[in-house]
Amino acid sequence: MVPVVCVRTGYFELAGCTRPAGCISQIGSERVMTDEPTVRLNPLRNAPNLLTLLRICLAPFLVAAILQDRFELSFVLFVVAGLTDALDGLLARALHLRTQLGQYLDPVADKLLLSTLFLVLMHKGLIPTTVTVLVFGRDVGILSVAAILYAATGRREFGPSLFGKANTFAQVMAVAVVLLHELTPAPWVVIWRQIALDATMALTVASGLHYSWVASHRATALANGSGTK
Repeated sequence: MVPVVCVRTGYFELAGCTRPAGCISQIGSERVMTDEPTVRLNPLRNAPNLLTLLRICLAPFLVAAILQDRFELSFVLFVVAGLTDALDGLLARALHLRTQLGQYLDPVADKLLLSTLFLVLMHKGLIPTTVTVLVFGRDVGILSVAAILYAATGRREFGPSLFGKANTFAQVMAVAVVLLHELTPAPWVVIWRQIALDATMALTVASGLHYSWVASHRATALANGSGTK
């Protein structure tokens, strides 16, 4: 083999050795570049997580707008928050940018935003207390069951179910229609407001029971599996 000098590292190497992509070797006055392409980082790799953080940052502004009865601004901010939720998921799937941080951060952002808005809207008398109590009771119950199962089995992967996704959609629609109802008393808005609130209550109970059933089933399966070893 012929000794060469790597321009990148400055060390002597042997011609034919494996070098990093893009390394330039110099033999006398000749310069030879390796054929391997230089690895480039995706400039959008952090875009989904940044959109999720933006959604979290919008929460205090939404709360302030509702408490000040600025419902036009609160409705616009809520629509923007919804668009960031849809866009970060679309980018993560289309560009294969799913990360473990995003898998934890996205549902936390959704729960933080929706739970806070339900509480504030209940305080303003715009959402019945029963709906807010059910929403908070479900979330507290799910967190309690997840904590118990994690302590007992070490398992913490609990993906969203169809009931859970439907419940989140119903909650988003309920908040949106309640805010819209403060802008216009149109009959169709009144009807959809009641439908969204009823759907939220029904799906909150259904998704909570389904989650509890799935969690207990997984815990039983893990216990039986560890007992047979």
